[in-house]
Amino acid sequence: MVLNYIFVGFFVIAFVMALGHLFLTGDFLIFERIMKACFDQSKNGFEISLYLTGVLCLWLGLLKIAERTGIIQTLASWASPLLSILFPSVPKNHPAMGNIFMNISANMLGLDNAATPLGLKTMESLQSLNPRKEEPTDAMLMFLGLNASGLTIIPSSVIAFRMQAGAVNPADVFLPILMATTASTLVVMLLMAIKQRINLWRRPMIMFLLVVLSLFASIVWLGAQLPPEEFSRISTGISSMVLVGIILAFVFGGVRRRINVYESFIEGAKEGFSTAVGIIPYLIAMLVGIGVFRASGAMDLFAEGLLSLFESLGWDSRWVEALPTMLMKPLSGSGARGLMVDAMQTHGADSFVGRLACTVQGASDTTFYIIALYFGAIGIRRTAYAVPYSLLADLAGAVTATLVTYLFFA
Repeated sequence: MVLNYIFVGFFVIAFVMALGHLFLTGDFLIFERIMKACFDQSKNGFEISLYLTGVLCLWLGLLKIAERTGIIQTLASWASPLLSILFPSVPKNHPAMGNIFMNISANMLGLDNAATPLGLKTMESLQSLNPRKEEPTDAMLMFLGLNASGLTIIPSSVIAFRMQAGAVNPADVFLPILMATTASTLVVMLLMAIKQRINLWRRPMIMFLLVVLSLFASIVWLGAQLPPEEFSRISTGISSMVLVGIILAFVFGGVRRRINVYESFIEGAKEGFSTAVGIIPYLIAMLVGIGVFRASGAMDLFAEGLLSLFESLGWDSRWVEALPTMLMKPLSGSGARGLMVDAMQTHGADSFVGRLACTVQGASDTTFYIIALYFGAIGIRRTAYAVPYSLLADLAGAVTATLVTYLFFA
């Protein structure tokens, strides 16, 4: 129901803005821009779905091999002490546990191409445990919140964009991004745990947090020791090496267990195709709504109003220049990426605004895209508290990103 209100709200606000623009300027082209956004975003949604089709076929084919070799079950047993705390309603040896573990690991390593199909596979596994097929379970909401928070240890794509924009030290936003994305994830985890009455202060969770903090400290130390280009090259190389290692482990595991690896892959790939077809309407609906909202100028008007307000109060308003990226991030990943690049081109890659836009880009994931994609894939129509809790996590990430950018670069 929340997505319904948001979808309708996009069009209502866009129409009101267009009428206001027409009365004030006499420019009928605003409606042309809105219609162009509808068509462009419809095309964009379909093209994204086509891209996802190939990726889903690849990864669901590989996951089918992993299921038949028992790798998924092994991962589930390894991760069960920790995941059973966050997902108490999921049986410890259920395949969903292994899928959750792999999805979160892929997100942390910045492997977006692997994380999305793993996430969709996880939602299908959780749906098999769901007695009410049109309503999300607590496990689904926790999983979706963690994905929307976008915890990433290695923000290789942001570093790559900064290198292309000519930043002197492309990796200088690494630590701010790490702090912002950690804040986002911790907030959504705590909110979900309080809502679902989950006790997080147990030994496996404490040990996990200590391991994560140690890993973060090691990466920060490595980033301080290496030149930025070398650090970017090594981090991207490690991510790719891990990905190739996972694929080889699945294939060789199938050979060792003497299963028909090729037939298993084909069977899983067929599931990937049907899943990709099922998400097209949901994806196009959300992207069209966002496109109409942007084309009407509503987002620009809001940002300009805030800028004027802070300037009239005499406060530092530099962060407002990065506000479009903050507002766009929950709505559209590609849109936020474009605004980030625009901020670096307009203000400079090493400017305060350019660095803040990059930090915000890495602080969280695209909330509405994830909700529409994951819930749409399994036919969930009621989103419960997924949207407000995920948006609070986005807000925590944006606020933390702003504060740490002032701390490091002001």
